Amino acid sequence: MPPSTDSTLHGVPCVLMRGGTSKAAFFLADDLPAGAIERDRVLLAAMGFPDAKQIDGIGGGNPLTTKIAIVSRSSDARADVDYLFGQVVAAESRIDYAPTCGNILSAVGPFAVDQGLVSAQDGQTTVRIRMVNTASYCDAVLQTPGKRMRYDGSTQISGVPGTAAPIELRFSDILGSSCGALLPTGHACDSIDGVAVTCIDNGMPVVLMRAADLDCTGYESPAELDANATLKARIESIRLKAGALMGLGDVTNKVVPKMTLVSPALDGGTLNTRTFIPKRCHDAIGVLCAVSVASACIFPEAVTAGFALRPHAPLHDIAVEHPTGEFTVRLTTEQATGVITGAALLRTARALFRGEVLVNVDLSPTHDKTEATGVPA
Repeated sequence: MPPSTDSTLHGVPCVLMRGGTSKAAFFLADDLPAGAIERDRVLLAAMGFPDAKQIDGIGGGNPLTTKIAIVSRSSDARADVDYLFGQVVAAESRIDYAPTCGNILSAVGPFAVDQGLVSAQDGQTTVRIRMVNTASYCDAVLQTPGKRMRYDGSTQISGVPGTAAPIELRFSDILGSSCGALLPTGHACDSIDGVAVTCIDNGMPVVLMRAADLDCTGYESPAELDANATLKARIESIRLKAGALMGLGDVTNKVVPKMTLVSPALDGGTLNTRTFIPKRCHDAIGVLCAVSVASACIFPEAVTAGFALRPHAPLHDIAVEHPTGEFTVRLTTEQATGVITGAALLRTARALFRGEVLVNVDLSPTHDKTEATGVPA
């Protein structure tokens, strides 16, 4: 595709990719302004600023399709590439860099190979990814026969039609990624507003609550839960207080912690979930949210006790049911202590289009010196 010649529009190289059950606009860091304020002005324009429906941009007007990934070769000797995730809050025309996203993470390795940031091996290629948002790491194991990224395959994941090549994500150094501790309050169970909660962070800050304690079954559809204004107000009140207890400060304008209702499994899994992200019920569950939920099942004092407790063993396959299927997380623990040492899971991803996104924004440099890996001032 030739570059845009329209003097009022500026083309920025972009790849739209599906990662797991989400979609994101992928950019090379070198193709964006270096300053965070300039960069975010370009990204918001690309996604459809300032319209919540994002009609004049490539955003989907939905939290699952309004995401951004910025990728570059890593300056960290422990990683191949850096991945900065941005959740566009369309209704507020801003980008939240507080969390990372495990679904979009699954597309980072394929993007890096396709863009030549990582040389593919014949058969399989492991891409070591540094998640900039949380300063944690993941090994993405890709299928690369003939040293080329393979997207087709026989792996099916809930929430995505058809099949694709498997991508194994092996996480490390994600305990307490945002809060500094796996159990940031120091307890496996706390009480907030009279409701028992488990606050946990194994890659994503999450607050678990028994659905029954909030007068729900836990099997309602996302639409039913979204329509329950009383329930959502109770959950938001708990979220604001939990954020402070978890060391996240004032989370009023943050998309963490995620809020998850748990209940006994319906379809042979370990437990059933409904997750708010954080003010809208997810049609499925995020990758790292599922890892944190699964991690709670290790603790006999957690709100999952009684229907999802797992005994000490080296490996735990914990099937997290959600509105559109299930998500199996494999936790590795020390047999003697039960301490979690790793987490792995399967996802799929694929490139949807490659080209330029056209923005009506002046790309000439200004005096903005904010670091590109930081949250804009």
